[in-house]
Order: sequence, then structure tokens, then C-alpha cells
Amino acid sequence: MKLAVIKIRSSIGVRDEIRRTFKHLNIQRVNHCTIIDDTPSYRGMLQKAKDYITWGPVDLEVLKKLVKKRGRIAGNRPVTDDVIKERTGYSSVDEFVENWYSGNTDIFRGMKKTFRLHPPSKGHRGSIKKPFRIGGTLGDRGEKINELLEKMI
Repeated sequence: MKLAVIKIRSSIGVRDEIRRTFKHLNIQRVNHCTIIDDTPSYRGMLQKAKDYITWGPVDLEVLKKLVKKRGRIAGNRPVTDDVIKERTGYSSVDEFVENWYSGNTDIFRGMKKTFRLHPPSKGHRGSIKKPFRIGGTLGDRGEKINELLEKMI
């Protein structure tokens, strides 16, 4: 399973330990997203930075849309079917994303691991300083991460 991680709050005044965690997660700026595997080591990082990020399991269709609209390669060029054919053995972006989602392949060399997103349309659901379970925006939001990604793509 893949998890989408989005940075919600700025890292100004944050402890170095949490700042290093952001670096390991590949999210340095607000409204940036990364896709990670659901492993115990990543889960520990998510818990450490839970006051600044939100995460949840991403659906395949949302991941396809994210890579098509916000995926970039070196030189800030978009990920297209031609780029996928040239750099991987897959014929389309959809085929590549399906294999990446199922764990058969990894991001190809040159594809950026961070997706730059817009702020969510109509704003965040609640306070950006409170956990999701009590009406805020931060922490584990489960399947609702897909709704947030749709608003930010």
C-alpha cells in the first residue's frame, strides 16, 4: 500500500530532529506531497512529524491523476507517455503508475519524488494546528486523504 504525505505547516522554529524527518520524507515545503510505502520505519517518521503533516492511503485513480498533472522530471518537464516510453519499459503513464502502486517497480531515475500542489480549493477543513480526528487538518486522515489531494491537484 502507498501512503500520500502532505506537508501542511511550515517548519520555522522546528526542532532539528523533525526537520531531518522532513528531509527523509522528501517534503521540504508547505503543500508538497510525496508517496511512500507503508512500512514500520516510515510510520515512525510520520508519528514524529504528525504535528506538521497529514497522510493516508492513496487510491490508484488519484495517484494516476497526481502523476499526470503534477509529476515532473529533471528540468521541470511534465511526466508524459513519451517520457515513460523513453525511460522505462512501460507504454503509458497509467501502466507505469499501476506497476508502481502494486510495488512491481519504483520511481524511474530522473523523476522527482516530490509533487508540488496548490493550496486546497475552498481551504482546509479545519484548523491547521489540530489533529484530523478532532476537526483539524493534521495527522492520519485515512481514506479522506484522496479528497484533499483532489482539492489540491
